[in-house]
Amino acid sequence: MNPVLMSKLSLETDIPLYYQLVNIIRRNITAGTLKPGDVLPSESEMCKNFDISRSTVRQAVSMLEDEGLVVRKQGKGTYVAQPKVHRKTEKLYSFTSEISSLGLTPSSRLVEYDVMEPTPDIMKMLELDSPSQHVYKFSRIRYVDGEALILETSFYPQSLYPNLTRPMLEAHSFYSLLYEQGIVAYEAVDSYEAVVLSRREAELLGCRPGSSAFAVQRVTRTENGQPYEFTQSLIRGDRVKLDVYLRRDGVSFSRNLG
Repeated sequence: MNPVLMSKLSLETDIPLYYQLVNIIRRNITAGTLKPGDVLPSESEMCKNFDISRSTVRQAVSMLEDEGLVVRKQGKGTYVAQPKVHRKTEKLYSFTSEISSLGLTPSSRLVEYDVMEPTPDIMKMLELDSPSQHVYKFSRIRYVDGEALILETSFYPQSLYPNLTRPMLEAHSFYSLLYEQGIVAYEAVDSYEAVVLSRREAELLGCRPGSSAFAVQRVTRTENGQPYEFTQSLIRGDRVKLDVYLRRDGVSFSRNLG
């Protein structure tokens, strides 16, 4: 029997069922019970064994994909990922991991999927040579316990994953699909600015037009310095605050829900 199926979920705790499943799989990987290349139980096996829904299983697997611990191969199953020697994705911001660590439930809704010619600004950010190098545009609303928190729009060169479709994006973490191609986040730079939400932006985030927000721009690069992601996010200012920590050896910050 697969070692994952030898554990049990508890209904007598506030920890969400999907996050309990994440911890079970993560523990088996960390302990070496599951090794790189080992296959995880199928969705149907985990649903039957733990008496949970497919959406719960998929949420758990997506979180593990975001962490780079597993990789899904279409038509074959989900496998324990090969560790990267210089992988630093765990030190970069992950919405799913950050919100889950607070004991809250993250979710997302894709509101726009498009393939487009890059604007001059996008070309500059992604260091593209020509407008003929098309880019994907994904817009998502990020939720915390069902409440809209972030409006996130990301741009990626289409050449990274030429055959991507909207159903694939809705079923998989794009980071996990890129991981299959050997593309891993190594470093990122965020720029913050205080802004006022437009009527449309406020509608999507469920707050009043004219509400304050943090506008965040991020450029993410691979280990060889190549930019592959440009993201623009609007974070509700009434629900999030930034804590900045100043130390002699550097500066760090965290985002907290207000």
